[in-house]
Amino acid sequence: MRKVVSSPFISLDGVVQSPDQWQFAFDAEMGAALGKALETADTILMGRVTFTEWAGYWPRVTSGEDAGFAKWINESPKYVVSSTLDSVEDWANSTLINGDLPAAIEKLKAGEGKDITVAGSPTLVRSLLEMDLLDELVLLIHPVVAGEGRKKLFKDDAALKKLELVSAEPTSSGVIIATYRPMR
Repeated sequence: MRKVVSSPFISLDGVVQSPDQWQFAFDAEMGAALGKALETADTILMGRVTFTEWAGYWPRVTSGEDAGFAKWINESPKYVVSSTLDSVEDWANSTLINGDLPAAIEKLKAGEGKDITVAGSPTLVRSLLEMDLLDELVLLIHPVVAGEGRKKLFKDDAALKKLELVSAEPTSSGVIIATYRPMR
């Protein structure tokens, strides 16, 4: 069965929003971890905000250092979780999920293919974790406090959720790549 995996950049204070504003280093180990995530996944799951932001950018990228990722994401099936969007036809290979999320995720996991990666979408990641639909959480923990005013991965009033540490690897820039699985 396929896994649903999320690999967000996260600060020490739990911020995941706008890592371009607080991520000061990107090293070879981080690149290898993200490369592995792309090699082991062939389907993308995202929320409305990430879809809206990315649909306006990635289809237009055809050259430069981001061309490889653009090709991968543009050609991969994308499933957009939203209760407010009417259509996701703006971006090729996109399908809207606006009904029973657990049923949709279970159907995707039971299908053929590699893993399913969650792109961005911290609200969706929280929901998937709360509903026991997330199989792996790979945190790229940056040694920085991002500060106020940015979206955190977990709300302050989140319910208790136990995770099991699968692996942890420090990188040359001080980032820790920690892989967790929910305890079920």
